[in-house]
Amino acid sequence: MPPSPRNLPGRLAAPEPGWTTSADVVVIGSGIAGLTAALRLKDTLPEGATVLVVTKDRLNAGSTQWAQGGIAAALGPGDTPEQHEVDTLVAGAGACDLDAVRALVREGPEAVRELIALGTNFDHSADGELSLTREGGHHRDRIAHAGGDATGAEIQRALIAAIGRAPEIEVIKRALAVDLLLSGPLGDGGGVAGVTLHVMGEGQRDGVGAVHCRAVVLASGGLGQVFSQTTNPAVSTGDGMALALRAGATLRDLEFVQFHPTVMYLGADSRGQQPLISEAVRGEGAFLVDFEGERFMQGVHELADLAPRDIVAKAIMKRMLETGHPHMWLDARHLGAEFWERRFPTILATAREHGVDPVHDLIPVAPACHYASGGVRTDLWGRSDVPGLYATGEVACSGVHGANRLASNSLLEGLVFSRRIASVLPAELRPWADPAPDVRTMGLIAGDTRRELQETMTARVGVLRTAAGLSDAAAEIDGLVGKGASEIDLESWETTNLVTIARALAGAAAMREETRGSHWREDFPERDDAHFAGHVDVTMRDGLADHVYVPGVATDALA
Repeated sequence: MPPSPRNLPGRLAAPEPGWTTSADVVVIGSGIAGLTAALRLKDTLPEGATVLVVTKDRLNAGSTQWAQGGIAAALGPGDTPEQHEVDTLVAGAGACDLDAVRALVREGPEAVRELIALGTNFDHSADGELSLTREGGHHRDRIAHAGGDATGAEIQRALIAAIGRAPEIEVIKRALAVDLLLSGPLGDGGGVAGVTLHVMGEGQRDGVGAVHCRAVVLASGGLGQVFSQTTNPAVSTGDGMALALRAGATLRDLEFVQFHPTVMYLGADSRGQQPLISEAVRGEGAFLVDFEGERFMQGVHELADLAPRDIVAKAIMKRMLETGHPHMWLDARHLGAEFWERRFPTILATAREHGVDPVHDLIPVAPACHYASGGVRTDLWGRSDVPGLYATGEVACSGVHGANRLASNSLLEGLVFSRRIASVLPAELRPWADPAPDVRTMGLIAGDTRRELQETMTARVGVLRTAAGLSDAAAEIDGLVGKGASEIDLESWETTNLVTIARALAGAAAMREETRGSHWREDFPERDDAHFAGHVDVTMRDGLADHVYVPGVATDALA
């Protein structure tokens, strides 16, 4: 029998709050999901109710800023929500929630139009129509983009400008959400009573403080920094997922981590955020080749280079393993200088900064961690298991992505489900309540273990997984849990969150003994609907995680 795993911290070690404030609703995160939720709540909450936005860095430091490809919605001639639904279900490899997908695709077009009305400047064709393109898994041109390949930056700009026109929304910048404050045990009527923050600033709100509130909306993004190479920014350390798990929320389908197939390869020693080569480049005609110049996606899938991301990532990894090369190539030279400069100026400039000119050179690419399809389990209105706690965007598992997110559905999910939260939350506001004494065991893992964690996760819980590798990962993660922090600081808080999510993720990957979507088990290479069409849920009680398989029916059969 293997030894029982060490308990993770039940809550983060932190000083007692040195300041307090209050707001009816606290929104944690400032990407498309968080700012949309705040702006909508401003209009739907009762008069006099207050909204506070908490962001870990600047308002534009999250993943939305980096989104290149665009936002998907059935806005083009001949396209319909039903066609978008089919593509989403197929890409999700049977693990989507059908009702959530239908909410996404049916409400998506109106949500995008409202984003345009807010001031987002999407690209248009010469005749003035919205310019739409195609990405992997889509059978229609339905990706709206801005600035060629700067869609996320433009959406972020428009939302920040709207926040600037809403002085009634308070913003606290450079603040880490540490832990939820609960009014009592969840089974006995307890729920959200507040949240502790650590503000990395100066003045009245410096250091750890407490915000008393009646609801929290998590929109804190993903977990990309749990791996050595990722497209995610440095702030993506799984804080919201870990905070929710410690408070009693359920995390669902964490094993479905999408590895983007075409991330620019910078060398074996490169770590942290890596340059993304958007799928839209392939949507405009670029294609993958190996070191012999062979277009290896031909015959792999009907859409070839525009197959869903999991299929392309696996094909690249297989060819890398077969040939012993650390990357493959993306050939976009035929697009020409004028097209590159107009359509993909950001990618062009980034590639040139790293010594590659896509106009004349092949681009070295390899898969890297890109997006967490799993997260805090929610219903169709963003509600979690914890009364008063809602979640939206990448931190959440709404059910729309299944085992493999369809390209450009992520921005749309944040937009649609934040609107949904804002439509129900005002009627569900909990009464003000004092936080109950927190009996969870406090602890902190040393910040200098992060590199070891990332190396373990990339090597054993990355694109290709096996039972032996996952078992080794679990043992190595357990060893890190035992390395307590000597100081309370941001690095140790973030690392503790990463270790917490890593253990939950590795356990979920071990439980799912099949290959489905972005979850690739070399020892179980086939999809197994008879035993694994459902979901893996993770809960935690005072630092000890519990994984449960929840049976379900494959939903792509309904497409």
